[in-house]
Amino acid sequence: MTQRGSAVSFTGAVKAYGAVRAVDGVDLRIGCGETVALLGRNGAGKSTAIGLLLGLHEPDAGAVEVFGAAPGRSVRAGRVGAMLQDARPVPRVTVDELVTFVASRYPTPMPVTRALELAGIADLAGRRVDRLSGGQVQRVRFAVALAGDPALLVLDEPTAALDVEARHAFWDSMRAYARRGHTVLFSTHYLQEADAYADRIVVIDRGRIVADGTGEELRRTAGGNLVAVDLAGREPEALALLPGVRSVEVRGRRARLRTDDSDATVTALAELGAIRGLEVTPASLDDAFLAVTAEGGARAPKQRGVVSDMRLPPRGRDQPQTTDTRRTAV
Repeated sequence: MTQRGSAVSFTGAVKAYGAVRAVDGVDLRIGCGETVALLGRNGAGKSTAIGLLLGLHEPDAGAVEVFGAAPGRSVRAGRVGAMLQDARPVPRVTVDELVTFVASRYPTPMPVTRALELAGIADLAGRRVDRLSGGQVQRVRFAVALAGDPALLVLDEPTAALDVEARHAFWDSMRAYARRGHTVLFSTHYLQEADAYADRIVVIDRGRIVADGTGEELRRTAGGNLVAVDLAGREPEALALLPGVRSVEVRGRRARLRTDDSDATVTALAELGAIRGLEVTPASLDDAFLAVTAEGGARAPKQRGVVSDMRLPPRGRDQPQTTDTRRTAV
C-alpha cells in the first residue's frame, strides 16, 4: 500500500540484468510536494530506478507506484513529466510546434507559452529544434517535460549541457515550478546542485539506497569538520585517539582529522603541544558522498534520515594513509 501523501513509492523493488541487480531491494517514499535529488556513481542504478518510476521497466520483484497507481497508468494520465538524457531532437520542427504537439497529448496541459517561459526559451519558439545548440536543446527537453503540467517532474541530469548562467536560470525555473506544490525528482552529478535545490538527497550505490537525508545530515557522515595540522613529530595513531576524531589521513607532513567535535579536537591538540599550520573547515558533500559509496558502504537498504557506516575507499601505495577510528550512523 502506498502511504497517504506519497507521490512515489518503491517497496522492495528489484530489477536485474542477468546476474547484475541494477536495483536491489529498494524501499523509497517521496512525499507530494518534495524536491528530491538522486545521486550515485555511473552504473549505481540511478537510470534503472528512474526507468522503473516512469514505467519503462517492470520490476522483477517488489512494487513501484506513482500516486498510488502503476507508473504507466500515472504517466498516461498526464501526472508525470520526464526529461531524459537520451532524447534526440526531432528534425524539421520548430520549438513551438514540438511543445504544442506534446501538450496536445495530455488531458490538462500547461499553456505552451507558459512552458516556454519557464524553460527560458520563449525567444526560440520559431527556431528549428535540430538547429539549436546542446544547451538550448536541453531547455527544449525541459519545456517538453512541463507541457502536460505534471504533478511529478522527473529530471535526469537536467543541467548536463548547460553553462553556469543557464544552470542558474534552469534552477530558478524549477524552484518556481516546485513552489506551486509539484513534486520534483532529479538526478545530477553536480553535488552542489543537490545541496542547494533539494529538500532531500538520496544516494544509490550498487542498486541499493545507502543514504537518505538532508545535505547537512549527509555531511555529518564524513565528520562535521576537517582539522588539518602539521604533524610536527606526532604519531598519526595518537591523533586518532583525540576527542571527536573519526579518521586520520596523512599527507606528507600534515595530518587531516575528520572530527565530530572540532572544538574538542583543537583543544586536545593544544594540550599536546604547539600547533602549527592549523586549519578548520566543514566537511563537504563530496566528502560525504565518497564516504557512503566507499566499498562496503552498501550492505543494506537505508531508511529515511539514516546513512551508511563511514568507510573510506581502499588506498594504493601512492595514496594518503588513512586510519579509521570508529563507525557511525546519523
